[in-house]
Amino acid sequence: MDFRIFTEPQQGASYDDLLRVARCAEDAGYNAFFRSDHYLKMGEVSGEPGPTDAWLTLAGLARETSTIRLGTLVTAATFRLPGPLAVAVAQVDQMSGGRVELGLGTGWYAEEHTAYGIPFPPLAQRFDRLTEQLEIITGLWRTLPGARFTHSGTHYQVTDSPALPKPVQQPAPPVLLGGKGTKRTPALAARFADEFNVPFSPLDEVAAQFDRVEQACRQIDRDPATLRRSAALTVAIGRNDEELTTRALAAGQPLEQLRANGLAGSPEQAVDLLGTWRERTGISRIYLQLLDLGDLDQVELIAAKVMPALR
Repeated sequence: MDFRIFTEPQQGASYDDLLRVARCAEDAGYNAFFRSDHYLKMGEVSGEPGPTDAWLTLAGLARETSTIRLGTLVTAATFRLPGPLAVAVAQVDQMSGGRVELGLGTGWYAEEHTAYGIPFPPLAQRFDRLTEQLEIITGLWRTLPGARFTHSGTHYQVTDSPALPKPVQQPAPPVLLGGKGTKRTPALAARFADEFNVPFSPLDEVAAQFDRVEQACRQIDRDPATLRRSAALTVAIGRNDEELTTRALAAGQPLEQLRANGLAGSPEQAVDLLGTWRERTGISRIYLQLLDLGDLDQVELIAAKVMPALR
């Protein structure tokens, strides 16, 4: 099982905070460092010093790390035009030597759009835009050198594009899709995704969503085994009850809630729970949502006591 650190910097983090966590995760042997792509805090926190742009952050980390993979969980299709996003991700892939992954979704947080002047169309239109963005981004990356790319859609038109720059990873960086939608989400995953992620959901709901995705793959004659399965869970792991309670409080959730819907407990309990998840859902990758970015001890504890038992 791959272990990845997932951060929520809109809750209050600078680039330097993220760099410390990314370097710690790299040194500890995690497979990847991911971040959300949001412009506004959530809940009862100040959000200071304010948001950091996801792809500017990853560009910086691309030059200040050397082995850890980097990506978004997930970029909102409402935030960026598909052509410039394809250029940005390809450039960061070059800057990192081929370590970038693109998580892309519809966008869902209306308030951040209002706060920063970003249009927020209805859900059906957001899905239509996401579909076209996936067609354009993957189409640009997969266009052969010297050839041209054209797309004529309802929301986006691309005409005679040279489809440059090219990413290091060929034919394209991995694309991650995820979510809990029961119809369009599985269909998009079957068509475009290298990985499908179900975030912050009970085990039974995750298993049911993977069943839907598997069915969607079979409907288009795709082997479901070619689509990696992953989950995201809020984490609070402690050596003793006091440490565990402190980390649950730092995550902003009651301990019993985290035990029910996240990954909370001793290292041994975490190993058992993740083993059950792997057996029941077929996941081969876990994103650990680290909400206290100052708690590097927890990052190292999981690397030392949990990861070796599941790799």
